[in-house]
Amino acid sequence: MSRLARFASIVSVLFFALVVVFFVLENQQGATLSFFGWSTVELPVSVFTLLALLVGMIVGPALGAVLGRKRIRQKA
Repeated sequence: MSRLARFASIVSVLFFALVVVFFVLENQQGATLSFFGWSTVELPVSVFTLLALLVGMIVGPALGAVLGRKRIRQKA
């Protein structure tokens, strides 16, 4: 990896981390979620949003891998 690409990667990661920190600091008001009769304890809005982001980052690629395997099987 060239020095410029490494520098750009580091700057991108640091920028993303800074945006996340600002987001968390700006969204400290409490909220509870209710879903099908189940409700959570009161947590900051940023916690729920970051959890949704993490779940999406896990579920999205997993679903893509499952669907990709299904397409390969259909072609064969």
